[in-house]
Amino acid sequence: MTNTAPQSPPTLQQSLCFDNTFARLPQRFYSRVNPTPFEAPHHLVSFNPAVAALLGVDPERNDPQAWIDLISGRSLPADCEPLAMLYAGHQFGHYVPQLGDGRAILLGEVRNGQGEKYDIQLKGSGLTPYSRSGDGRAVLRSTIREYLCSEAMHGLGIPTTRALAIVGSDAEVYREQIETGAILARIAPSHVRFGSFEVFYRRQQHDAVKQLADYVIEHHYPALATHSQPYVALLEEVVQHTARLIARWQAVGFAHGVLNTDNMSILGLTLDYGPFGFMEQYQPGYICNHSDFHGRYAFDQQPGIGLWNLNQLAQALIPLMSVEQAQAALEQYEPLFVEHYLALMHAKLGLRENNDDTAQLISDLLAAMQANQVDYTRLFRALGDFDSHPQASNTILRDMFVEREAFDSWAQRYRKQLQQEQSDDASRREAMRGVNPKYILRNYMAQIAIDKAQQNDFSEVDRLLELLRDPFAEHPQMAHYAAEPPDWADQIEVSCSS
Repeated sequence: MTNTAPQSPPTLQQSLCFDNTFARLPQRFYSRVNPTPFEAPHHLVSFNPAVAALLGVDPERNDPQAWIDLISGRSLPADCEPLAMLYAGHQFGHYVPQLGDGRAILLGEVRNGQGEKYDIQLKGSGLTPYSRSGDGRAVLRSTIREYLCSEAMHGLGIPTTRALAIVGSDAEVYREQIETGAILARIAPSHVRFGSFEVFYRRQQHDAVKQLADYVIEHHYPALATHSQPYVALLEEVVQHTARLIARWQAVGFAHGVLNTDNMSILGLTLDYGPFGFMEQYQPGYICNHSDFHGRYAFDQQPGIGLWNLNQLAQALIPLMSVEQAQAALEQYEPLFVEHYLALMHAKLGLRENNDDTAQLISDLLAAMQANQVDYTRLFRALGDFDSHPQASNTILRDMFVEREAFDSWAQRYRKQLQQEQSDDASRREAMRGVNPKYILRNYMAQIAIDKAQQNDFSEVDRLLELLRDPFAEHPQMAHYAAEPPDWADQIEVSCSS
């Protein structure tokens, strides 16, 4: 007799299809280590079903406890192969010979039904051979910040790692004070960094540099495999991805805070969210990291630091190419960055023409914003409502400037340019609202979510996650998040411990 009994839906572990390509590399690239669960009870702080879907998992068919058990490390799928990746890096300009995943463990690589592959990395999951003097843990505060910001960046269309979930615990973790511990599950196509190459170049293990480059080409840049100079082409691709990434940061007003080479993705993703910040009042020299005493990673330094970091990567790849080839690849960075940044800024102003006059228009607006301490995000969003009629007062925009005459002078030139382009206000408004977000993750918003979460109220985390998924929409019921930040927001400081 045929058994017609209904089949049980697959468990979470059965739904995840592991394909651990990085674990097939020799062990000098990593150390095998299992997560260490907190001894205290665990709870689910927040869960991102959109990211679960990327892994090929239907989150509605899995018990939340199964996610808690997986992310905490209490119940691991049989075919995952946990490991901590080895890398080095330049931190604040100084080479550190061995870093590695000191508080993160790559649980494994999952391939979904479309053939896309994603690392699942657990951040804060315990000691690894690379923890040095650390405890291998993360705190609830820092995991909430990365969880929200990585999804905010995705919502803005900026390449980034993604956040799957946060599992919290009552376990105590000491940073500058006692805090509660948590584990962040994040995903990315790869966590290979510039520093992944640097460590082997500095050890004069040039065969490992080649092996890692071959791995990255095979799994992440397969079109380069048949290139006549595949390693030169790889460097060129990374240069181009990095130039476009940092141009997008600059256009949206994002400061990373710790642009060490170990925090630079070989795929051009925004990686490792610590003391980040979205600029509020326009200040080119904005320093979001309280630990960055000399302003190395200030907002206006990011484009140059991107090139400096690429130089370190190019140096590590020198065993695979000539100095002249590496230099030629690096020379692509600046013109591509400028081209992409100006294109983004023209779109933010709703301008179709791209010439010296429009570039000056952009520069002069930024100078006036700086002089008048105008909020960067709010100004560009409001500019979509600019009325180009000669008699229009544009009062809302004027009132953002202390020196209203400075805006009036600029507005006359802007109006003239729009008329010259025969721009239609309604069409321009729609286009500008598609590139100028109404909502960004301001530090005070994250702090409110953190404060509530520390009282076991996770509702604000989920509310912000929902809002920041679509930062360009109006969301009238949440319009207060687009208002000027409260006075106390200026007192928030974030540092490398964040």
